[in-house]
Amino acid sequence: MQRLAQPAPAAARGLSDGGRLPGREGPPRDAAVLVPLVHRADGLTLLLTQRSADLPDHPGQIALPGGRVEPGDANRAATALREAAEETGLPADRVSILGELASYETVTGYRVTPIVGWVEPPFALTPDPVEVADVFEVPLAFVLDPTHQQRHSRMQGALRREFWAIPYRDRYIWGATAAMLVILDRTLRT
Repeated sequence: MQRLAQPAPAAARGLSDGGRLPGREGPPRDAAVLVPLVHRADGLTLLLTQRSADLPDHPGQIALPGGRVEPGDANRAATALREAAEETGLPADRVSILGELASYETVTGYRVTPIVGWVEPPFALTPDPVEVADVFEVPLAFVLDPTHQQRHSRMQGALRREFWAIPYRDRYIWGATAAMLVILDRTLRT
């Protein structure tokens, strides 16, 4: 909590995707995601979702639960808790907010604020089948191990795009989600 209360370290800032996709120009739209740290008897885990393949943005990708800031949201933490409840059914009363990380700008035009939350079991999840194909947990120690944080790239036409990836078993955590987890790691290590 002490590290989350301090200003973001330089190593955790400016880790954007590196430019916008065509047609996504303009000011970024504000969003927030929950970085849900689940307190398990055998160690902390991170709750993640796999987005539905039918969604227009980031279909099928591994994601932190979250979404666009709505006018009625009191703050970014309220957005993250609301979205996590809508997407996964995670009850807000099982989450204690620990702090926030440096924001992250996506290629799709969102400025995302990651909100770190401590999740205390027991809880039951009811994923929204329209938005979420799967909900699963990854050991936090795995995610925070720098040897698992990799730089990958893809060609988009003549443009080479680099991004963060944290492959875990048969899951490919990459892009914005992986970058926000790198931000978490760098924040906690500083």
